[in-house]
Amino acid sequence: MTQKPQYTCNDYRLEMILLSLKQRLAGENLSEAERTEIQKEIRRLETEMGMA
Repeated sequence: MTQKPQYTCNDYRLEMILLSLKQRLAGENLSEAERTEIQKEIRRLETEMGMA
């Protein structure tokens, strides 16, 4: 029988950061530089979390 990986506080923290970044990205008051930086951070977090 295989064990499920344990869900940690850090996992939750990363999910909340990712959610926040996605919400900011959906906002209208972002410069192109801010939008690019947020997209870059989202890709990094998704990779770190094994989502990409």
